[in-house]
Amino acid sequence: MSKQKRSWPEGSLELAVALQRHLAIGDRDWHAFKSQRPRRGAEQLAAALVLLLRGDDPGAPQSSDARRQAIELVEHGLGWLKAELSDPGCPSHRQAPATKLAAD
Repeated sequence: MSKQKRSWPEGSLELAVALQRHLAIGDRDWHAFKSQRPRRGAEQLAAALVLLLRGDDPGAPQSSDARRQAIELVEHGLGWLKAELSDPGCPSHRQAPATKLAAD
């Protein structure tokens, strides 16, 4: 019997990081892509993969912090894909609540 390998395949993390960087919506593209739910979902799923590969031992029976964080990101990504989430808007573009002006 062969010994069970307790690590991710060589090069997996580097490939996942490259994919995550490629899919990430940067500041310059935010307004153009913020409402594209599949794109937002893919961004979250790729980030989850990076967390998992970077911080989890696939042979460990217990859940690690990295595994739990990856699960949260996967669930968040699924929320985008299922159209359960939508863009909350850019904080810098939200209008301040109307205030009453004091009478002089």
